[in-house]
Amino acid sequence: MDFSNICTKDLLKLQASVIEELKVRKVVCTKNNPIGDYTEWLVANTLGLELQNNSKLGYDGIDSSGLKVQIKGRKITPENKSRQLSAIRKYNDIDFDELAAIIYDENFNVIDAVLIPHEVVGEYASYREHVNAHILILNGSILKDPRLKNIKSLVAQTSAISDVPPCQPKTTEVA
Repeated sequence: MDFSNICTKDLLKLQASVIEELKVRKVVCTKNNPIGDYTEWLVANTLGLELQNNSKLGYDGIDSSGLKVQIKGRKITPENKSRQLSAIRKYNDIDFDELAAIIYDENFNVIDAVLIPHEVVGEYASYREHVNAHILILNGSILKDPRLKNIKSLVAQTSAISDVPPCQPKTTEVA
């Protein structure tokens, strides 16, 4: 199969459908997906970040001024509406300046995308000893906090236009 002409967002939707069918067939037990890597790619392209390698603890990208960004993504589905982001390890070490958090619907459309200053994360996240990490749920009052920067339109725009090949149908010019 040649997937080179299918845009990234459509490949992700295809992957989610395949995982769902494998789950129905009881081949897999979970719906693990590449949402973390896709979110890092999307945020880096949106904000002009240089992504760090996987061994870099505490942050995922850094901008030209040295701002360090931790990146988290979560895809919600009709079966699982949880907006709990993955564990934030070693929060107290202050390894990042901002947390970029993206929530997608089941078709990888951006529902929420925000930049949260480090100190604000600490006000809303709770430490859970059993996972040795802070846990942040991206709903409710945190989304109304004026210290957050809403980047939803920027991220959605990047998702739509920075893909090769483009997700939008090409228009033809009339001569």
